[in-house]
Amino acid sequence: MSSTRTVDELVELSVRAGKALEGKPAEEIIAWAVETFGDRFAVTSSMADAVVAHLASRVAPGIDVVFLDTGLHFAETLRVRDTVARTIPVTIRSVRPELTLAEQDAEYGPRLYARDPDLCCSLRKVQPLEKVLAEYDAWAAGLRRDESPTRAKTPVVHFEYARNKVKVNPIAAWTDEDVNAYIERYDIPVNQLLSNGYGSVGCWPCTRRTAAGEDPRAGRWAMFDKTECGLHTPGSLLGEPQEVQSVS
Repeated sequence: MSSTRTVDELVELSVRAGKALEGKPAEEIIAWAVETFGDRFAVTSSMADAVVAHLASRVAPGIDVVFLDTGLHFAETLRVRDTVARTIPVTIRSVRPELTLAEQDAEYGPRLYARDPDLCCSLRKVQPLEKVLAEYDAWAAGLRRDESPTRAKTPVVHFEYARNKVKVNPIAAWTDEDVNAYIERYDIPVNQLLSNGYGSVGCWPCTRRTAAGEDPRAGRWAMFDKTECGLHTPGSLLGEPQEVQSVS
């Protein structure tokens, strides 16, 4: 089903909702998105845990959950995806890059992630997400304000000018304690790496364990001046207009 709303209408919707839904329960925020966008709304998940997928399934059983299958995930991450598909009433959409790893190596050289992680993330995450989001007007992610300084002002709903999409962050205001309580209450699948020294889990070549006291995302791209993969740009996190940066 194609969108029947203009960009101006989507902006207006997101501005109103961002104000009205601040401080509301995550389920209510997701319910607003489902009621507003129907099948033009999807949830994304990195499969660090299945909290947002489970929240969405309680509101809209069968909802699309997009997982970016980069080909470089830990086995533990894929295990969470498969467990979610088997045990939670959602529709998992595993989206793969246009190039296989072998094709990427042939075109850009081996170990691109070690030489140009921005380009690798663009090819294996950002571009596949852009392609699948063409089917939706709004999407949800599990961003939280307490995860890092770049996410501290994450709105619960805002318009993502870089993509002309409404972005929904239903657990933006949650703390670690909130997440852990929800996981315990509903027996949510969790990536085993998070209890094995990893503060945040991405692709295996670019993720290391974190030391005590380190920022949870310090183990991501530790050898580079890089804190985000490009899916959630700083301007997008603040709900501000921002141009999409192309990678050539």
